[in-house]
Amino acid sequence: MTRPALDQDMLNIWGGGQLIAFSGLDGATDFDRGLVLRTVAERAALEVVLPAGATIQFSDSTPATCRVAGDFFELQTDNGRVRGAMLDAHHLLIEGPCEVSGDKRIGAVQRAGRTLIAPAGGLDPAKVDADLDATIEQRRRWLESLAVPADLPEPSRRTLVKCLSVMKTQVNTPQGVIRRRWTTPDRWPHQGMWLWDSAFHAIGWRHVDLALAREMIEAVFDGQRDDGMIPIRTDPAGPTSAIMTQPPVLTLAVMEIDEREPDDAWLAKVYPHLSAYVRWDLANRDSDGAGLAEWYIEHSPTCRSGESGMDNSSRFDCAAALDAADFNAFLACECELLARIAERIGRADDARRWAETHRRLCERINERLWNEEAGLYVDCRADTGEQSDVLAGSGFMPLICGAPSPQQAKRLVEHLRNPETFGTAFPVPTIAASQPQYYDKDMWRGPTWVNFNWLIARGLERYGYRDEAANLRAKTRRQIERWYHAGGSIYEFFDDRGEVAPPALPRKGRNAPQVSPLHQVIMDYGWTATLYVDMVLPLPHGRGSFSPPCFRSP
Repeated sequence: MTRPALDQDMLNIWGGGQLIAFSGLDGATDFDRGLVLRTVAERAALEVVLPAGATIQFSDSTPATCRVAGDFFELQTDNGRVRGAMLDAHHLLIEGPCEVSGDKRIGAVQRAGRTLIAPAGGLDPAKVDADLDATIEQRRRWLESLAVPADLPEPSRRTLVKCLSVMKTQVNTPQGVIRRRWTTPDRWPHQGMWLWDSAFHAIGWRHVDLALAREMIEAVFDGQRDDGMIPIRTDPAGPTSAIMTQPPVLTLAVMEIDEREPDDAWLAKVYPHLSAYVRWDLANRDSDGAGLAEWYIEHSPTCRSGESGMDNSSRFDCAAALDAADFNAFLACECELLARIAERIGRADDARRWAETHRRLCERINERLWNEEAGLYVDCRADTGEQSDVLAGSGFMPLICGAPSPQQAKRLVEHLRNPETFGTAFPVPTIAASQPQYYDKDMWRGPTWVNFNWLIARGLERYGYRDEAANLRAKTRRQIERWYHAGGSIYEFFDDRGEVAPPALPRKGRNAPQVSPLHQVIMDYGWTATLYVDMVLPLPHGRGSFSPPCFRSP
């Protein structure tokens, strides 16, 4: 049994950082000049963050009541009722009392109790008379059209509706080199199309719009080079890096989509792109020839390895190339799944080669990266062959590719039960609690990330630890729900101790949003929303991508 997603009392939490933008589901978006706004904490106001800065003030105090979706809002303030909606990529129409101030690059027209906001060069004054009722109804209708399980607890249902609203406004239409609809992590400050974010977005979208989920994957290939490399980010103007890529999880996402509705023709279409990308990683990220891959290492002390996705992890403080536990687990998983695709589309020789590469990677992960004393996989310096003493959440990633033996998997599970290492109040921390010399609350140096928990839960299921996987998902859901209800946003990462609210956590050295939006936990964050949706909404036939075991002795 299901029920409509949206009731009158949904989306009624006011907090800072809730993003408002126009969705590519409703019309054309504009990467360069599209209007993006966010709510202001502790008062009824919006700030324009793109393409320039401005403030729209409704009241000095927070709203008495509100409904804040990703593309429309309705408020009751001490100055009166206010409502507004994104008309298109450039125009926000507001009805009710407000004052506009800030950068002259943001224009405004006010007439008969209405205010129209747009970039100054693209402001169409006639739109101040647009049918706001019809626009809000259209925006609301999309949420109302979605159905959710009738037995879903109310806190989960409220959070689910918020996540769906976040997801909608992160959809962009084709522009420039990106020829398909695509997603961005948060509209601001991360504007472009990021590789592994896109994969996690598609995993959530498969529950809502299967065709769009497939399109999101294909959009990533619009930035792929002839040699197979996929850059860390692609903007409509083109790839943003000729050096860095990102974690290879695209085949994983493809198989998650296929799990929803098998389609051999689509697998055959994307297979050449997926296989070329994995071959590029295998050929270009093994500097020492040991058969294992290393992430690209940068010079910035607050982002030693943006390519890894774990930008500032303590793992990379040594600033040396590391045979990485997570990188090689991702690659082994991709090879295993590519073998399945190849077999389904009639490429038997390819299937055998991918299966052999998967087997070889799993063996080398165990030979070089398993630390028997720690009972965890660790990184290994490519230059010296010395294992790192940093115990990180990345050490659980080999569960997803089947490298651990049953005995090794048991050791990993013991860590998840141990509050002195990884069994913290909100597991799984990115650095073990037992290593205060490497731990702090900054981004990947300790806090918990939803995408890693999602991956670890999948790995646990592979080894038969279904209760542990369910428990990890439940704890993850509860924390997302807890902080959404406290602050109104879906956050990028969380304190693994459950003590510090996400907006108070440091990011890349400090918590200073007044200095840079990158020095704050990102709000209304994409993959937290999409993976929450995946954890909450069931699949018609259950889960199965990781069901075939591949146990190997170390």
